[in-house]
Amino acid sequence: MDENLNHTEKDFPLQLEYLIPHHSWASHLFAISVNYAKVTGGAPNKLSKIKVVRLSIAQVLTVISQKQKAALREVYKNKKLLPLDLRPKKTRAIRRRLTKHQASLKTEREKKREMYFPLRKYAIKA
Repeated sequence: MDENLNHTEKDFPLQLEYLIPHHSWASHLFAISVNYAKVTGGAPNKLSKIKVVRLSIAQVLTVISQKQKAALREVYKNKKLLPLDLRPKKTRAIRRRLTKHQASLKTEREKKREMYFPLRKYAIKA
């Protein structure tokens, strides 16, 4: 997968065009033969090849989606609002919590009380 990260956007469709026919030789016939091979336990090389091809298809698709998401993050970097799928997931409770700024704000009454009745300072004579 690491080597896929270095490829350009144009390489991925070519890679998929190469991999997908290997994955579905005769589409549904292949799937039936694969399942038959799995059940009967025949042709282990065919089964291992299926696993490798499926894995490489998944890796290519994963890298494509990662690159798309990274590009979207760049586009929305300095915007005020983000699409939901680019926002941090966290938990529902954390997302609904007040922001640090909102939590630190004080009402007019609190401000006045602190101004008129500051904490008293005492010096202890030793």
